[in-house]
Amino acid sequence: MVRLINKDNIKHVIKLMHFFIGVQDKFTYIREYNNPGKKPCIYVMWHGNQFCVHGIPNRSKLNILISNSIDGDIVAAACDYFGYQVCRGSSQRRGAVSGTLKMIEKLRNGENIAIMVDGPRGPLHSVKSGAYLLAKEANVPIVPVMWYSTEPTFVKFPSWDIMTCPFGPCHILNVYGEPIYAGDKSEEEVSEEIRNSLLNLDETAHERYMDAKKLKLWKKKK
Repeated sequence: MVRLINKDNIKHVIKLMHFFIGVQDKFTYIREYNNPGKKPCIYVMWHGNQFCVHGIPNRSKLNILISNSIDGDIVAAACDYFGYQVCRGSSQRRGAVSGTLKMIEKLRNGENIAIMVDGPRGPLHSVKSGAYLLAKEANVPIVPVMWYSTEPTFVKFPSWDIMTCPFGPCHILNVYGEPIYAGDKSEEEVSEEIRNSLLNLDETAHERYMDAKKLKLWKKKK
C-alpha cells in the first residue's frame, strides 16, 4: 500500500500543517482548571487528548517524546512551531532507551514531560509503563490532564483513540487530576491510579466546564 505521506512530500505536508495550526491557533481559547503547578512533573493524557498539551503552560520547558518516523516528523514539526521541546525516540528497544534517557535528563534539569499513556497504537485507555518508569527514576509526580469543550467545533474523530481537535472558534478547558507519586508502589498500582484518574476527569469534565462558563473564565485575561 502506498503511503499518502512519504519522504518525497513530507516538506509540503509540514508547510500545509503549519498554515492550518497557525490559523486555528488564533481561534483556540484554552483555560485551565486545577493545575497543581508541580515542577518538574510528568503530564499524562490519553492519546486522543494529546493536543491538550497546547494548553499546558511553560512550553519552552515542556518536553514531548516523539517517534523517529515520518508521522513523527509531522508531529515534531507542529511541536517546534509552538515552542515545545522534542525528544525523538522509537518503539524499537534502542530508540526507546535513548528517548527514556533524554526524558530523565530533562526531568532532573527541572523541566516537564508530556506522555500519551495509551499511545502510540493502543489499546485504548490501557496505561503503558513509560510514565511509571520515568517517575520512579527521576522521583517526580505524575499529573493527569485532559481537555474538554461542549462546542460543536470541538471535533471527535472516528479513530481508534477517539482523537479530539478544534476546528474553528473553540473555547476549551484543560482539566487536571491530583498528582500521583510512584514512591514504593508497584507499576500495576500506579498504572491503575493513572487510569482511574483520567477516567474520572472524563466523567467530571462537563461539570467543570459548565462551572468555568458560569465564572466567565474565557473572558478573563490569562
